[in-house]
Amino acid sequence: MDFAILPHVNAGLNATSALLLATGYYFIRRGRVTAHLRCMVAALVVSLVFLASYLVYHYNHGSTRFTGQGLIRPVYFTILLTHTVLAVVIVPLVIMTVRRAWRGQFDRHSRVARWTLPLWGYVSVTGVLVYLLLYQLFPSR
Repeated sequence: MDFAILPHVNAGLNATSALLLATGYYFIRRGRVTAHLRCMVAALVVSLVFLASYLVYHYNHGSTRFTGQGLIRPVYFTILLTHTVLAVVIVPLVIMTVRRAWRGQFDRHSRVARWTLPLWGYVSVTGVLVYLLLYQLFPSR
């Protein structure tokens, strides 16, 4: 298998997750609970597929060096650091949010979802930014 395609796939999965999260938020704000549920479950599935693909890629490829120079370097590493830290933090928050919804504890679900949604969205969007910076704008030679 050619693992070189996986960063592109992963960026697409992150973008899809961000779009599904935003759409799910749109639906819940309009009281469309079933549409919200479908979007959020789809976002969770897409994120899990991303995680599996990400782990397969990095297991087989290792890390990729960022080649950008100048001001873009600290910008990239700031985005990467916040993305990485929040990607770890978001996992228990997503589990807690999903669990509360599953149990019908919607008041508790919405309280934690107020934190989960923007953090999960940030992780998805910055995942795409990291990809663009690392593989498109400043690819390793």
